[in-house]
Amino acid sequence: MNDLLALAIEAHGGFDRWNSIRTIEADLSVGGALWDMKQLPGIFRDKLVVAETRRQRLSLAPFGEGRLVFTPERVWTEDASGRSLQHRDDGAGAFAGHTQATSWDALHAGYFNSQALWTYLSQPFLYAAPGFTVEEIEPWEEGGEVWRSLRVTFPDTIISHTRTQVTRFGPDGLIRRHDYTVDVLGGARGSNYASEYRNFDGIKVPTRRRVYAHDDAMRKVGEPLLVSIDISQVRFI
Repeated sequence: MNDLLALAIEAHGGFDRWNSIRTIEADLSVGGALWDMKQLPGIFRDKLVVAETRRQRLSLAPFGEGRLVFTPERVWTEDASGRSLQHRDDGAGAFAGHTQATSWDALHAGYFNSQALWTYLSQPFLYAAPGFTVEEIEPWEEGGEVWRSLRVTFPDTIISHTRTQVTRFGPDGLIRRHDYTVDVLGGARGSNYASEYRNFDGIKVPTRRRVYAHDDAMRKVGEPLLVSIDISQVRFI
């Protein structure tokens, strides 16, 4: 295994603990300017997220009359009895022709938010899964620290922002920043800052994430705050 990835996995709780987990439950709120731009302010405030670790599946509740469910093949809403209310089989294709000013419906938002949260909740352990390739690249200096940087290429079987992303780790092996472009937003750039780590059942989780754009030199663009993620509690099952 790549030595930076091994350091990061150990710092976040280690493989033995992670491999004993099948489900992640998180109480969280997602906000930021993106949802205002898409005419959906507050859509992901105060939610229970349930993510599986052995396959890419995530649900979010409350959502409308019940919950929203995401898999790579489909995103849908269902009522409290499990009856499907709305569904979309080609989640990514539904963004074709969109501009940054295009408003979203609930399934657009659910697709985007769910694949993002599933990735974030699974980092960095996800990067050791079959089909991923990783390479350490030049370090990055920010905030008075030197952050070792890992270029990660996702397999086609995993839905994420884009195929190649970069995660940057502090001297303690914890994630400081995660850089990517977003395919369904026309290649918009994101820099996701992770902080305020807490230990939940032996796994260290950043309870605060703040996403900004970055410029051609990879410098953070401080306004607007595009996405905020605040986690109050996590349970590993």
